[in-house]
Amino acid sequence: MSNKTRRERRNHDDAFKAKVAIEAIKEASTLSELATKYEVHPNQIRQWKAHFLENAASVFGGNKDDQQELQKLKQEREILHQQIGLQTMDIAFLKKNLKKLNLL
Repeated sequence: MSNKTRRERRNHDDAFKAKVAIEAIKEASTLSELATKYEVHPNQIRQWKAHFLENAASVFGGNKDDQQELQKLKQEREILHQQIGLQTMDIAFLKKNLKKLNLL
């Protein structure tokens, strides 16, 4: 295969993919027309459209398990921050008293 016929692999950002998928959902243009317009293969547009439609519900509610896990992690983080604060106070107290006793 010559270098002239081989295309360089491109990475499209999520906003671009969403834009193309929404246009495909509207069906105002054919996949071939969209492929030409955005220089993307029609199968790629078909995949982005399917992925977009599969995940559309998450925009409004998200995954309940993910939300619960996120809440659990936030609580765990808060507990860890409290522990760090207590340990910082303990260290400062110990340093102060060790200096008073000339051990530090």
